[in-house]
Order: sequence, then C-alpha cells, then structure tokens
Amino acid sequence: MSKINTLIEKLPKAELHLHIEGSLEPELMFKLAKRNQLKLPYANIEEIKQAYNFTKLQDFLDIYYAGMSVLIEEQDFYDLTMAYLEKCQQQNVRHVEIFFDPQGHTERGVSFSTALSGINRALKDGLSQWGISYKTIMCFLRHLSEEDAFDTLNQAKAHLDLIDGVGLDSSEVGNPPAKFKNVFAEAKKMGLKLVAHAGEEGPPAYVEEALSILNIDRLDHGNRAMESAKLIERLRKEQIALTVCPLSNLKLCVVDDLTKHPIPSMLKQGLLVTVNSDDPSYFGGYLNDNYFAIQQALNLTSKDIITLIKNSFVGSFLSDDEKQKHLQSIDTFLNEQE
Repeated sequence: MSKINTLIEKLPKAELHLHIEGSLEPELMFKLAKRNQLKLPYANIEEIKQAYNFTKLQDFLDIYYAGMSVLIEEQDFYDLTMAYLEKCQQQNVRHVEIFFDPQGHTERGVSFSTALSGINRALKDGLSQWGISYKTIMCFLRHLSEEDAFDTLNQAKAHLDLIDGVGLDSSEVGNPPAKFKNVFAEAKKMGLKLVAHAGEEGPPAYVEEALSILNIDRLDHGNRAMESAKLIERLRKEQIALTVCPLSNLKLCVVDDLTKHPIPSMLKQGLLVTVNSDDPSYFGGYLNDNYFAIQQALNLTSKDIITLIKNSFVGSFLSDDEKQKHLQSIDTFLNEQE
C-alpha cells in the first residue's frame, strides 16, 4: 500500500454526509427480509447488485426505497446502524453525523420512535464500544410537501433529546429549497442545526436558496456552486462546510469522470470541503474508499488529504473543544511520523 493510502487509513476522521438507510448491504437486506418474512423483488444478492447499475438520482431512489422496506422492527434499525459503525471502526472514523429519513418509514406504517430508537441504541453502543461520537440529523423528503415535513417535525418534538438537526434530501430537481422555508424556520427556533442537499443535480440557484432562504449551517453536496463566482466567494467567506460525496457523484453521473471532480478547485479556492460516502452500499465504497478514489484520480497530495480530513472535524457540529481534541490528535499522529 502506498504511503498516502496508509495515511488515509490511519488518520482519525469524521463523516458528515451518510444516509443510514443507504448503508444497507445486500446481505443484510436479505437477512432482514427473511427475519420479517418479506419477499423481495430480487431472487438473490447478485440480482440486487445488478439493480445498482443506475445512471441517475431517481433510478437510485426507486431502488433505495424498495430496499428500505425490510426495515420494520427496532432491531432492524439497530442492526443496520451497527453494521455501518463496524465499518467506521475499521476505517478509523471517530465521529459520525448520520441522516435518517423518518417519512420513508412512517409512510410504510413504521413509527417514528421505532426507527429512531433502533438507530440511537446502536449509536450509543458504538460510542461505548469503540468511542465513535455521533450526531443525528432527521431529513425531510423534498418530493413530499412542506405540510408533510411539518407533520414529521411535530412527531420529532417528543424526541428532541435524540435529534441534533434537520436536513433535506431526495429528488432535487423541481423541489427547490424555498419550498421548505417555513419548516426550516420552525426547526431553527427549536434549536436544531440546519443542513440541506443542494447543487447536486439542482442548479446553483438552489444553493443560493439553501443559504439565503433556509439559512443552513452546512451545505450537502454543493458541486454546482462552483459555477457561480458569487457563491464561491460567499462559501469561502462564511466558511460554510460542503459535504461532498465523490463516489456518489460518479455513480449518479454528477461527474462523468472522477478526474474532473471539483474537489481540487474547491480546496484551491479556500472552501471548507469535506469527503463523505453518502449511500455507501449503493455507491461502491465507504469513507476511506472515497479518499482512495479521489487521491488516485486527482493526484491529491498528503497535504490535501490532511486538509480534507481536518475539515471533516472543523465542519462538524461538535463543540469547539471537541473539535480541537480531534485536530490535536491528527497533529500528534503526524508529528510521530516525522
């Protein structure tokens, strides 16, 4: 293994853009389907993997929601989350800020508390077993109405001790951030952090809306912000973190070649860009795999990798003291290598 790949493996890091439902591996999908006596539309694991050959966001979402159908009991959500945290432990991920989609479950008759309780129980166990700290972000599905989002926010009120923020995901095109202005304003009043997917498939104008209308604290994806000098300057000046997902971008054809990914330009222009895996089961790689891929495709230097990894903590919702502890641990490791 190359020296730089060893560096990627050994440095402590954070992941800020991870849909827990998108970490459902085919093997676990089959196991849960059997446990819950469900019949999947796929005969075997190979058929599922073939179905992953999608080329756009909507095709992926169709498969994603089908896979979600096996998550019914609290234990299912626990097993799903623990499987992801085991990967984190193996890849030296020390802090995670995970998304979950309550509407994707409540519309199937699975209660809000069932999903959240299973996820939270696993996160607590991951903290006690491996020291992986966490934040939990509840996402609104943007293809549904703002009224539906308000219903979800109201359901969340009984569980605010377990929820750190709200996000916005699902089909971007035709569902601008401004559609959710009021529910995001209400979430902010409740003391929740705000994030939103924007500028993945949607235009730069969606990034502007997320920043100026939703008043987000962090931008998920944001690739197309690079088409606007005004947006680049604002993101740089305000140091709004971008949670970029390289292998996801490649799989969904946001970029047609990783060698054309905007991460080097983002770094060069002083943006607080971070690397994340998004939906790793569907997009072919967990966090370290994303770092390996962009390092090779973009010929990133050790300095670039260290910056991206430090950014993952700087852009997190950890306290300043907690951030400093992680950044210090990175510097300590690097000093020991000299």
